[in-house]
Amino acid sequence: METATTGWEEGQRPASRFSEGLRRNLPGYLFLSPWLIGFFCLTLGPALGSLYLSFTDYDLLSAPRFTGVANYVRMATADPNFGAAMRVTFLYVALSVPLKLAFALGVAMMLNRGLKGLPVYRAIFYLPSLLGASVAIAVLWRQLFAADGLVNDLLWTFGIEGPSWISNPNYSLYTLVILSVWQFGSPMIIFLAGLRQIPHDMYEAASIDGASKRRQFFRITLPLLTPVIFFNLVIQTIDAFKAFTPAFIVSGGSGGPVNSTLFYTLYLYQEAFGYFRMGYASALAWVLVAIIAAFTALSFLSTKYWVHYDD
Repeated sequence: METATTGWEEGQRPASRFSEGLRRNLPGYLFLSPWLIGFFCLTLGPALGSLYLSFTDYDLLSAPRFTGVANYVRMATADPNFGAAMRVTFLYVALSVPLKLAFALGVAMMLNRGLKGLPVYRAIFYLPSLLGASVAIAVLWRQLFAADGLVNDLLWTFGIEGPSWISNPNYSLYTLVILSVWQFGSPMIIFLAGLRQIPHDMYEAASIDGASKRRQFFRITLPLLTPVIFFNLVIQTIDAFKAFTPAFIVSGGSGGPVNSTLFYTLYLYQEAFGYFRMGYASALAWVLVAIIAAFTALSFLSTKYWVHYDD
């Protein structure tokens, strides 16, 4: 009888421990519940629904019709706009990300010299990052680079007749690249924080040894700043692939002229809300997810060759 009682008590120990752990952690789960509800209901659930729709023909009006991989086959073989959107997006990423990071690093190094009123300058330079993705700034940018815009007015004062930048397919994408570079505030703040962590003694020792400023930059600043450069590179690359508002406003939602500003996200929007091809748009969205994941994975794999940590 005693043995049976002992066995029953031992059998109940896992359940009692689980109940006790649940009671102890219940306040934490309650505080996490808003995030958990938002994650499962607003992020994971719609994402899985989109994955299913990418294998269907769905127009919002009728029930989804399963078509297998037909959307992906069409994307790869019978959709010229898909290739155009890919070319424009990759060119935009290849130009805007390095230029933005280089400009942000240059401004951060200038601010790191100990300027008076540094918080004011830091706030002023960070302001474009807060405003740059807004519709109002995109509208302003379209006015600046129009045929009769401020940019051409300034060029005319020097006797130069400027083109209609946003209406010319040879220049329209570069106006959006300039807008992206103008939003350098966020990586600049991160670069400035990284520069503040580099010991000043290393620069003093290098100066005593006769190293020039240029040599100090390439031998001290850049190697010690590579973790910050890597972080900014990943974040800005993802943001560049997701760029939408500037292209939509500047081109009037068409991606023109001649698809020169047809960003991938803009083309996805056209397919989803212009032509109501939700199944095909879902497939486009998952291809974008795969592209971003691939670039991020390659960035992490390459860190062992150029990112230097303290160890």
